[in-house]
Amino acid sequence: MSVTARSRGLLLDLDGTLLDTAPDMAGALNRLLVEEGRQPLAFASVRPHVSHGGAALVRLGFGTQLPEAEFERLRLRFLAVYRDHLCAGTTLFPGFGAVLDRLDAGRVPWGIVTNKPTFLTEPLLECLALAARAACVVCGDTFAERKPHPRPMLHAAELLGLAPGAIVYVGDAQRDIEAGRAAGMRTLAAAFGYLQADEDPASWHPDGVIGAPGEVLPWLELPLPA
Repeated sequence: MSVTARSRGLLLDLDGTLLDTAPDMAGALNRLLVEEGRQPLAFASVRPHVSHGGAALVRLGFGTQLPEAEFERLRLRFLAVYRDHLCAGTTLFPGFGAVLDRLDAGRVPWGIVTNKPTFLTEPLLECLALAARAACVVCGDTFAERKPHPRPMLHAAELLGLAPGAIVYVGDAQRDIEAGRAAGMRTLAAAFGYLQADEDPASWHPDGVIGAPGEVLPWLELPLPA
């Protein structure tokens, strides 16, 4: 691994990278399934799909052949149910609390680039006391373009006041790595995130693959926690 002195800013995906939102996302899907007279799904079968958002979860629960109007009704209802249980079981991934403390102590700016919409992202970060700590938050509806498009990434770099090449971006989906690379950032794949059984994050061609949050620190020239 090669680390440069310019790698002094960190951007993070949200679901499956910074936050373990799967308990609440899966819970919302199962509430909707029961509401619609269907059987809930096992958590283990839902977790690998969470990073792909509400639309993917609705398709997982109700199939891919729904008429467009019915799919949209279920998608909007899923979002409403999830919004009402947004922060019941969601937590930082184990180890990320220490990472954020180390970044703050070292005055290394960090922020979030997510495809999650603003109306869910902002209250979730407030609930977890992260909103005031993040130097920037770019959501899925900040622009018409979302990841894997690089525009949200480049906007986040501007908000951090750093060149893209001075930033490391961490995500648990291929679109995260594609977006970071297209923006000229160093990229790390979070293998602890919501990967499906047949996914190999190394095949996305990130600069590195990390198995735990603390492993991001050497990429920012910060020591691992004791």
